[in-house]
Amino acid sequence: MTGTPGRPPITGGSMNRIERSPLQIWQDRLRANELAYQFSPDAGRAVFYPRLVCPYGGTAPLEWRVSSGRGTVYSISRVHPVKGDPYPVALIDLDEGFRMMSTVEGALGEPEEIGRRVRVTFRPAEGDDAPPLPVFIWEEAQ
Repeated sequence: MTGTPGRPPITGGSMNRIERSPLQIWQDRLRANELAYQFSPDAGRAVFYPRLVCPYGGTAPLEWRVSSGRGTVYSISRVHPVKGDPYPVALIDLDEGFRMMSTVEGALGEPEEIGRRVRVTFRPAEGDDAPPLPVFIWEEAQ
């Protein structure tokens, strides 16, 4: 298990006794403004969305790590809901080797945006106990 320098390692129990669910651990790290993911030492690969066992071979335990939050837009499109304004939805390839769905603030959802670099930021979610939402911004927009 690893952690961020200055912070205790992320723990989630052993395979026989689960102290907290992987989802709860991930949400707790979001509350700390950290984008956590799991890593399978046996497969040598990042694992995302949080799981109990490795999807690449079923072995456990998985290690928790914290992402740098930097990545590349793999795919992007603009969603036009029945109610509300259109918004971009993107698949982001994080530098640590996992892909996640999110939104990119300021994106238009155009094909020209594929391949651009992004970094994570956290926005408050609706609801009293909801963790912040990981959303992305263009990396050059610092």
